[in-house]
Parts: sequence; C-alpha cells; structure tokens
Amino acid sequence: MIENENEIIAKPDLKTFSKEQLSEYLEELGLVGYRSDQVFQWLYQKGVTSFDEMTNLSKDLRAKLNEIADIKRANEFSRQESEDGTIKFLFELDGPEKYKVEAVLIPDFYDDGVAKRITVCVSSQVGCMFGCSFCATGKMGYFRNLTHGEIVDQVQAINELSEERFGKKITNIVYMGMGEPLHNYKAVVESIRIISDPLGIDLSPRRITVSTVGLTKQIKQLAAENLGINLAISLHAADDVKRNKIMPINESLNLEKLEEAVKSYFFQTENPVTYEYLLFDEFNDSEEDARNLVKIAQWVPSKVNIIMYNNVAGVELKRVREDRLNRFMKTLVKHKVTATVRRSRGDDIDAGCGQLAIREGQERGKSLA
Repeated sequence: MIENENEIIAKPDLKTFSKEQLSEYLEELGLVGYRSDQVFQWLYQKGVTSFDEMTNLSKDLRAKLNEIADIKRANEFSRQESEDGTIKFLFELDGPEKYKVEAVLIPDFYDDGVAKRITVCVSSQVGCMFGCSFCATGKMGYFRNLTHGEIVDQVQAINELSEERFGKKITNIVYMGMGEPLHNYKAVVESIRIISDPLGIDLSPRRITVSTVGLTKQIKQLAAENLGINLAISLHAADDVKRNKIMPINESLNLEKLEEAVKSYFFQTENPVTYEYLLFDEFNDSEEDARNLVKIAQWVPSKVNIIMYNNVAGVELKRVREDRLNRFMKTLVKHKVTATVRRSRGDDIDAGCGQLAIREGQERGKSLA
C-alpha cells in the first residue's frame, strides 16, 4: 500500500493478530463471524501462504485481503536426520535479518516400526537471554522473540511431514527448543491457544508442555490462564550454590522463590509439575544432591526427568557416568520420588537437549551471563 512515492505503508501480517484481534479486524471490513473462522482455519490448520488459496472465500474478498493485508510464514531452510529417526529443522524467519531457529521432531516407535508417539520440540525465541552455562543456545545470547504465528508455523510444517511420513499427526509438543518460553509469555500463550483450537492444530492441551528456567512471576501468571497444559521446571541443581554456578537466573530468582511459585501454581491448577534435571558428572550427581532433589520433589506432587546430557563444545560439564547415575537413581527411588531417565536423542545431529544453536558466523546477543 503506497501513500506517496517515497513512503511504503507495510500491510499488517494477519498471523500477528490473536484470534480475537483477527475477528475484530475482519469485522471492520464488514465480514460476518464465520468468515473470520474460515480465515483462521486457513492460516493455522491448512498453513496457507496466500489469500488466493482460501478457496471458500469469494474472489472479491480474496482480492481485498491481498490489497490490505499479508501472510508471513517461517519457512523450512534445511533439515537433518539422525540415525535414531530424530529430525532437526532449521526455519528462516521473515525480516531483513533472516534470523533462523531450530525445531526438532522426535518419533517413538512400536516394535513393528509403526510410529507410537511423535513429539515436536519448538523454539520460542532467537537465542536466549538467560545464559545457562551448559546450553549452546544460551551461548548465543538473545536476539528477538518469535511471534505466535512463527511458533505455530514450526508445528504446522512438522505436522505436515508427520502425516506424510508416519501417517499420523503429531501427538505431543514441548516448548523446549531455543529460548525461554516464559520470557516470550504473550506469544507463547497465544500459540498454545491456537495449537489447541479445533480450527488450529487441534491438539489437546494435556499433550503440551512448557519448560521454564524458573521465571516465578510468569509461572503464577500461567496458572491463572487455566490452559490445562503441563509445566516443566529446568532445575539442574538442587541447591542455590550449584544452581548459581550454572544458571545465572538463580541469583535473582532462587530456589526459595521458585518453591513459592511452584506451590502457588499447584494451588491454583492442582496439576503436578515436572522437574528437569541434567545430570553432570561429579557436579550435581552426589548422594547429597539426590537428597536435596528429594526435598524439592516433595514441594508439590511431581515427577523428575533425569536427562542424560549431550556434551556441548566449550562446556566443561560432562555427561554423568553410569555408575553415578545408578547410585543417584537409587536414592530417588528409596525416597519414593517418581523419576525417569531420558536418554539422548538426535545427538549425532546436535538436536539433543542443550545443543540447539545457530553457529554459522552468529554474533552474540544479549545475555545475563
């Protein structure tokens, strides 16, 4: 849309609107409510990239939308496949910077090779502000938030591949890719609403997990949203001294504050939480560490995911040895903590936990570290 020869007025991207905002915008054009639902479905269920593809809208309406609005999409830039079936996607975002983010498809199979569970790990930010010492994404620093549309784009594109390759839709989504989801709170919540909408991806909220380093204010906010999703806390150390060493956020939001937020979350939602605990060799894997973790697991009903670390270049911390893992797990089991060991997936293509990063000449962004 041109105002004069020297100024171009950008058309709004419909995928930056919430569902309510989209409805209001189209209503201003004189469209009835069901037309808004149709547009929403084209955007988020069918993943169209142009108004011309919206074939149940009139030609005049499509021409009008082409004139006044835009549809932008995060496009697949490249793909890597692991020997274990994990697939890592690189998506390029719209904009002059051509920022890229990674997302991962993690399939689990029955013994006969049929896909049982298909999990998508999505990114919510370009890089990450919080500078956890063990995380490749944290070493990038933070560049910008993704829009809710860019988050859903990852899910929609990978869901298409899942249906083509495995004959079924994705079954689970985890917000554990690049970035701290609750640092991009508004877009993440809106993306969850779209993903769980029957006119969107139509995935049950019970199959969606949001992971956070422990942003206490946002944890309480999330409880009030009543989304019905799962909350995971990236813990990784069970006392403040060790957590301060590897997670800078703990210096301002320590375990005492995290405990208060987690209890508030459970009081409002009655949903158990999951603690994610990367086990590092001779750092956080002693019997004392295990006993401290038991105390945290008793704050509210919970389970613990012990995650086998994927070694990252330039990080001194290393994956725990099996004998130390076994001793650690015995202590948890002895104290009736529900705990599971998560083995590495996609390690050969740097698609595992803590490994997602863009390395090609990337400058460092903003960081707490």
